[in-house]
Amino acid sequence: MNEKLFRTQFNQIENTEKQALMESLAARYDMTFLGLHTFDRWGQSCTTGIFEKDGREFVFVPGDTVTLGWEQFTVGLNQDSQEELDYLIQEWEMECDPNEMIRESMASVRQAAIGPMLVGRELEELCWEPVKMDDPRLTTHPDWLKEFRDFAWSDLDSLTLHQSVRIERTEKGFQIYIYNRTDYDELLAGLEKQGLSLPTADEWAYLCGGGCRTLFPWGDGMDYSMHLHHFESPEDEDKPFDMEEPNFFGLSIAYDPYMREIVKADVFTTCGGDGGRSICGGLGIFLGFLPCSPHYKPEVQVDKQLNGDYDFCRPIIRVETD
Repeated sequence: MNEKLFRTQFNQIENTEKQALMESLAARYDMTFLGLHTFDRWGQSCTTGIFEKDGREFVFVPGDTVTLGWEQFTVGLNQDSQEELDYLIQEWEMECDPNEMIRESMASVRQAAIGPMLVGRELEELCWEPVKMDDPRLTTHPDWLKEFRDFAWSDLDSLTLHQSVRIERTEKGFQIYIYNRTDYDELLAGLEKQGLSLPTADEWAYLCGGGCRTLFPWGDGMDYSMHLHHFESPEDEDKPFDMEEPNFFGLSIAYDPYMREIVKADVFTTCGGDGGRSICGGLGIFLGFLPCSPHYKPEVQVDKQLNGDYDFCRPIIRVETD
């Protein structure tokens, strides 16, 4: 086993040796090595390689043995989160211990041996296929074309006909997408043909939290100074969303509770979001973003069909260590 592909030793080797290691991985997996980059966030950091293949950016994430899951606060809720929880419990007349309520939503504590991976840096949209305006599939739907004409004269940025077609206004004109129904098995098979996979729930929890023992990678409570999806204030309109910025592994991960990230399992399973149920249900910022915790219980989906509005994927390559 190449110990240098695991976090403790990987973080200790010199950048010249790290560079050579990354170049060998690029050659092995037929990727373009873009260079080393240091990612430093929330008390964890990693200087690692960034790669490109087939229009995707990947980052090398070293393996590690970590504790995952959650059963109690390491530091304790900050005052803002505690006040929000207390208010909700009173408002909803809930008879429960807030700590117990959180614990029930979390996966059980366990040790996990995580292997090294090359990981897609961004979440990828599913089901929606970009097409040109003269695609013959469009002309068979005169009702779509009428909707497009109305949209073109409107001041809207985009128009979506549920699981059918979407049109977006761009700097160069318009981009159209057609919806293709896909199920979980088709997704896995399609990725496998490309030599790709999805992270398991344990691998996902590591990519998201890096083995942190707090509820979120930055601490036990919500950081209300962050610019967050669905809770924007007008003065923050042009600012990047804090949780969407690259984490300590260089990944944009678990930043929007509406976006469920598909993981590899025996059945269709997601992490990193609940499709926005908690936010839609009026549960506020802290409980609304709780599904983005690395320790939140993976959710088994009843239907095998993917939902292109809520389900997203992150391709990975597991690096062989022999």
